[in-house]
Amino acid sequence: MLVTVYAVFLFAKLVTTRIGFIKLGQEAKFILTSKERRDAVLTNVFGQKKLLKDKKSGIIHVIFFYGFLIVQFSAIDVIWKGLNPGSHLPLGPLYPWFTLSQELVVVMILFGVVWAFYRRYIEKIVRLKRNWKAGLVLIFLSGVMVFKLMTKGMDQIVQGYASWSVFEPASSAIAQGMAFVGPDVATALFYVFWWLHLLFLLSFLVYVPQSKHAHLIAGPANVWLGPTKPTGKLESIDFEDESKEVFGKGKIEDFDQKQLLDLYACVECGRCTNMCPATGSGKMLSPMDLLLKMRDHLTEKGAAVTSQSPWLPAYAFSGATANQLAAKGSEEAAASYDVNLIGDVITEEELWACTTCRNCEDQCPVMNEHVDKIIDMRRYLVLTEGKMNPDAQRAMTNIERQGNPWGINRKERENWRDSREDIDAPTVKEMKKRDEEFEYLFFVGSMGSYDKRSQKIAASFAKLMNEADVKFAILGNKEKNSGDTPRRIGNEFLFQELATANIAEFQKNDVKKIVTIDPHAYNVFKNEYGEFGLEDVEVYHHTELLMDLVKDGRLKPSHELNETITYHDSCYLGRYNGVYDPPREILRAIPGLKVVEMDRNREDGMCCGAGGGMMWMEEEAGQRVNVSRTEQALAVDPTMIGSACPYCLTMLSDGTKDKEVEESVETLDIVEILERSVIGVKQNETVSA
Repeated sequence: MLVTVYAVFLFAKLVTTRIGFIKLGQEAKFILTSKERRDAVLTNVFGQKKLLKDKKSGIIHVIFFYGFLIVQFSAIDVIWKGLNPGSHLPLGPLYPWFTLSQELVVVMILFGVVWAFYRRYIEKIVRLKRNWKAGLVLIFLSGVMVFKLMTKGMDQIVQGYASWSVFEPASSAIAQGMAFVGPDVATALFYVFWWLHLLFLLSFLVYVPQSKHAHLIAGPANVWLGPTKPTGKLESIDFEDESKEVFGKGKIEDFDQKQLLDLYACVECGRCTNMCPATGSGKMLSPMDLLLKMRDHLTEKGAAVTSQSPWLPAYAFSGATANQLAAKGSEEAAASYDVNLIGDVITEEELWACTTCRNCEDQCPVMNEHVDKIIDMRRYLVLTEGKMNPDAQRAMTNIERQGNPWGINRKERENWRDSREDIDAPTVKEMKKRDEEFEYLFFVGSMGSYDKRSQKIAASFAKLMNEADVKFAILGNKEKNSGDTPRRIGNEFLFQELATANIAEFQKNDVKKIVTIDPHAYNVFKNEYGEFGLEDVEVYHHTELLMDLVKDGRLKPSHELNETITYHDSCYLGRYNGVYDPPREILRAIPGLKVVEMDRNREDGMCCGAGGGMMWMEEEAGQRVNVSRTEQALAVDPTMIGSACPYCLTMLSDGTKDKEVEESVETLDIVEILERSVIGVKQNETVSA
């Protein structure tokens, strides 16, 4: 009893200590939408949906998750037998079926342990750690299960029914095999195994909160408290708050409590890092390691501030840095703990390597959010310390001065229309002069307005809008940068300035529908502009509108394209907004076109490398992300690589040039491919001005 009470005390103390560390953070803002939260728990905790993205690991985890829950009833039965020799749980005629179910579960868990050991230490899955801590849980699990069966086997010998039983197949087989020891030795062995079972069980209980298996507690809580906002929506900064002296988050306690809960919820499964384009192309960033370093920093700083030892029993961890800090007393420890989050814990190189693609978050089984933490730290560097990647700084300066990352004169924003004579793309001002109304505002974006290659995408879209007799207008030189690039780089002030100006222009012209070829603009308009006053406006990506026009028969793809195409999913169209089918439906509607999927597609699709402001920053470490993605596309032997984002198209085009296949593999936007089938001409065959 004393051992059990001591173990439960240590467990409660460890959990309470970590809750105290989390409370060092800022108060989190929650919208208590219980139905959405309940559904998230049912889907991702009990349904294990995200874990089953990796079928093998998912099945193992399902075995462990449900097996360990169910087998606790068997543990109670074993403890009962030790405290009340010769008896068992009073389940009446159900007891034999109870023992059968429990033994089957025990065998399944042991099978799962062997499988997990094989994958980690024999197959050596890259994303899985292989240190002694990683294997400790397998030792605890196997110990609890084996000693449970041995205890029951010895009990059967003592009770004199050591014959094989269909209701206790494993333990009765042990009893048969060990029957030669006799009742007296079996009695002694019964208590040896009983104690070993209890000690392994209680040790595991104490181990859980101070290991990666804290996710057993923090994970379900994290899923329940997960975001109900639009996917990937960033928290805004209130620049009107005069009490704010620091913008962004440069200290661990600057993050809110939900963000800090993420750190203890981390499973250390490595799925985020395995899918990260920065990691995969040899960059410094690893999403998992970023969270773990922040977690360890929080634990040490929490120990210094609260004087609570995070590792228990304390005498066994007297050499641990956090316990030494806790022993000093809060004032002395806090003064001596001179560790900077950005610089000492997380490097600036890591922060600038992120493409904000959210592949990490999509893969995370406990719904951790990595990108918001990176953006918050970028904001601190940019807005508080005035530090920024030099290439990013140049792009920001150009956007501030001319409204585009290149610094081209803002009065040239509408000149893209001159690239073709066969299109009619009037400005709002011109429509008013014609005394005509428009249905859609075509937000061209900086890429479509200034980049020579992307101008062709804008022109093709305008041509098909004309063909379908869709009334649209552009803002022309009144259009400003959408602000996505400044916001993801960390210049929140510039983003809000641009958003406010764009919204004012939308409202001035009574805009009710916006369509854009830029998924980044699409995302900020749809999910982030609302906070700044954009209301009652429908936002479309051009593939969504084109799909509707094809379905309605207003655009008829009739010319055959005898090509093989693979489609690349834009992160801000796919993972951020779930738009996967419209581009593919358009391609499938084109006669003669064969669509083949890359190995990584849809939710698992890899970033092109342009997101998060990386379009404007030079990659110095490892392989270029766009080259890696291009190699994945070329692996399926296409004659075309399709995209629905001007940023992606630029990166993929550069990738085909790097691989020296640009003559044999075309890179095209969906709208350009559709135009070929509808109009029947190639881009370079159109009449130029």
